[in-house]
Amino acid sequence: MEITEITRSEEARLERYRDRMQSTSPRAPREVRQIMTVTPAAAERIAAIFESRDKDKPSFGIRIGVRGGGCNGMSYTLEFADELELMDETILVGDTKILIDPKAAMFLIGTEMDYETDFMKSGFLFRNPNEKGRCGCGNSFNV
Repeated sequence: MEITEITRSEEARLERYRDRMQSTSPRAPREVRQIMTVTPAAAERIAAIFESRDKDKPSFGIRIGVRGGGCNGMSYTLEFADELELMDETILVGDTKILIDPKAAMFLIGTEMDYETDFMKSGFLFRNPNEKGRCGCGNSFNV
């Protein structure tokens, strides 16, 4: 038997597959949800950060990621992104692009990014439903 020959059982299997593919209707489009949401307060603060940045160093957006470390195992990172990388997820908030590091995406699903100002501190706050624990200072978490 040559390699290009198809046996009768394989041919029948292929025919059943073709019939099944033709008889099924295409799936209805489903809603694509963003990996994370950004509150208006966080969006406003990100826009203010971009406004205050040196105009000689234009940025594509801000990249959010997760790195190992901190007193509870992992911590969030924010940095200016000079360019869009291949697998970055993008969230558009106003004129600002928020990029999600692909290595961090699975840890950030469902997260809400907020900005809070308090008597003692101000900063970005991540409400992450995947967190199993958070350190006392609030800078690191575990999943």
